[in-house]
Amino acid sequence: MTSSTAQPQTRQVPPLGGLNLTALRLEIRRVLRNRRTLVFILIFPTVFFVLFGLPAKHEVLAGHSALAYIMISMAVYGAMVGTTSGGAAVAVERSLGWSRQLRLTPLRPVAYVLMKLVTAMVLGLIAVVVVFVVGALTGVRMPLHVWLLSALAAWLCSLVFAAFGLFVGFLLPSENVMQYVGPLLAILAVFGGVFVPLDVFSHTLQDIAKFTPVYGVGVIARSPLVGGFTATAVANVVIWTALFGFGAMRLFRRDTARV
Repeated sequence: MTSSTAQPQTRQVPPLGGLNLTALRLEIRRVLRNRRTLVFILIFPTVFFVLFGLPAKHEVLAGHSALAYIMISMAVYGAMVGTTSGGAAVAVERSLGWSRQLRLTPLRPVAYVLMKLVTAMVLGLIAVVVVFVVGALTGVRMPLHVWLLSALAAWLCSLVFAAFGLFVGFLLPSENVMQYVGPLLAILAVFGGVFVPLDVFSHTLQDIAKFTPVYGVGVIARSPLVGGFTATAVANVVIWTALFGFGAMRLFRRDTARV
């Protein structure tokens, strides 16, 4: 009769901390099946563009086509809402206790957060593309490089709101988190210069706007059309992204520690 010695088993950490294309694809498909999310990122920005842009189709704003200016602004708003809603989807998982269960898996916090960020950025990209397509169909005319650079800037800079969505998603464990955050985004869009040019505000409000997380995104996205690209706008995006990202990671670690 032979005997064998049991060898202790150690849990193997998967490559990239658990980040893989299959899980990412499933996450994106799951989010895209949410009709409320699609309404937020597809319908609202497009409707706002039609309502505000078409009446000003033949007008000039900041020395350039008002229609193009408004289109880029609405693409920024769509990307804001899309990336925020993608990040805030973690609130549903938190309300179900799923984030605590992740503590029992090899999935690393960084990999989990990265999957959420990539998913959020996919939603932001869809929002930008839809608004730009509607703009092209309704008469927006810009040089090709302006189309490309503005779309790319609106999308990439919306990373700050992907981080913001994660932050509020970990902060507010509610399935209806976007019902609270949506109005806040609209207010930020107004006072950050997305819905209306900052020139219409007083100097005091213009100074305050530079400290909102919306300001830098709007300035950078519109700069290929109207100019005005500044280091202040870049710093605004970088600092807010870092702050929201750091806050989201801390809150996620707090959740997964409660097993």
